[in-house]
Amino acid sequence: MAPVVEKIQEIPNIQLGEGPHWDIATQSLYFVDIFGKAIHKYVPATGKHTKAVFDKPVSLIVPVKGQRNKFVISLEREVYVVTWDGESEKASSLSKLGEVDQGTQTRINDGKCDPKGRLWFGTMGAEPVYGQVEPNSGSFFSYSNSKITTHLTKVGISNGLAWDTKLNKFYYIDSLKGSIDQFDIKLETGEISNRQAIFTLNKHNIDGVPDGMTIDADGNLWVAIFNGYKVLKINPRKPETLIQTVDIPAKQTTSVAWGGPNLDILYVTSASFTVDGEVLSPPNHGATFKITGLGVKGLPADEFVL
Repeated sequence: MAPVVEKIQEIPNIQLGEGPHWDIATQSLYFVDIFGKAIHKYVPATGKHTKAVFDKPVSLIVPVKGQRNKFVISLEREVYVVTWDGESEKASSLSKLGEVDQGTQTRINDGKCDPKGRLWFGTMGAEPVYGQVEPNSGSFFSYSNSKITTHLTKVGISNGLAWDTKLNKFYYIDSLKGSIDQFDIKLETGEISNRQAIFTLNKHNIDGVPDGMTIDADGNLWVAIFNGYKVLKINPRKPETLIQTVDIPAKQTTSVAWGGPNLDILYVTSASFTVDGEVLSPPNHGATFKITGLGVKGLPADEFVL
């Protein structure tokens, strides 16, 4: 059975879709529009789409474990816990947890929680013109037990994250490096080490840059390719092994997440902002897609432990 890629009609086209997270409890897809400064919720069973808007770019949303209607989000360089009922146009409360890169022009770009409930997130350099990022200006962090830990510096664009608890591996993307990298990780302590590239786009003559990423139940990685119209499936256990390519009708493919009642639907976000004068028009650019018929399942997304 060939994969089927469908645009989700109930979700409007947005500027920079990112950070998809499937919430099993509510059977909902949460995601963000970074440039639109909004968090979004989509319920496939009813087709209902809602959003809440903030006054700064928001680049991640993850439910707080055990606390209904509470989420950890980022606002520019700050991390907050917010209360949102999934209906209102504004969050009802914000509680700041911390801030990174004080005094800079960076912003948080992507983040997820590991199986221990730690939040991992990174920053990217200033972007005075869309598509032109100040290199080596970002960093990569984790937050747990009221403490922010810096793991990497001189990051270009901090992006995709995934964990393999069986192999004790952490997978990470700095988009400007053009590769998917692997670390050894001690999940109990959150230490990462032994970085190495496991898949490099230019070795496969793939246009674009790696962006958001997720892992399936078989341990394979699914990577959105920004400026590449595609999602890649790679085997991280065998470096430079491309298993499958799924074409997406949106140039700026940004991120991926498993969802649906059986975690066998791959949701894909995209963007529609102008780079180098190229205008990306609806209906597909900036749309949110679902891919069915892939023949694999994902893993439950991890929640934030406050």
